[in-house]
Amino acid sequence: MSERKITVTVNGEEYERTVPVNRTLLEFFRDDLFLTGTKEGCNEGECGACTVLLDGSPVNSCLVLAVEADGKKVLTVEGLAQNGKLHPVQEAFAELGAVQCGYCIPGTLLSAIAVLDRYQNPTDDQIRRGIEGNICRCAGYARIAAAISSAAKMMPQKTN
Repeated sequence: MSERKITVTVNGEEYERTVPVNRTLLEFFRDDLFLTGTKEGCNEGECGACTVLLDGSPVNSCLVLAVEADGKKVLTVEGLAQNGKLHPVQEAFAELGAVQCGYCIPGTLLSAIAVLDRYQNPTDDQIRRGIEGNICRCAGYARIAAAISSAAKMMPQKTN
């Protein structure tokens, strides 16, 4: 099996590792970096449980090879809280009870952040489209969408 040396910045910390060329980004997080917040659901890119932000864009980490992340920045759920303070999206999810079993939440949080990075005040349609790749088996979509809308009001306003 072929291996390759990669350098990836994950949650602001740079990692240099030699990985098998067929190792997924999801496996890299969980097995090499011991960051287990990113969940494996379907392992086919259908459920969104493994969603992370790769250079700011949401991706299913089960479908991206670790070597494809070489030289890039990745944000996982472990990188959201800063200095002991929850990210506004995490706060909104907790306040509005947008978490049921919680398995889908790490990926959904990252998709929500991508929505809020794209739209300062997203419409309900923009929110729903932004998280459409994240399946919630507990069907908590109404609360999830409400939490994202609430988080938009808590986020620092961008100036263009």
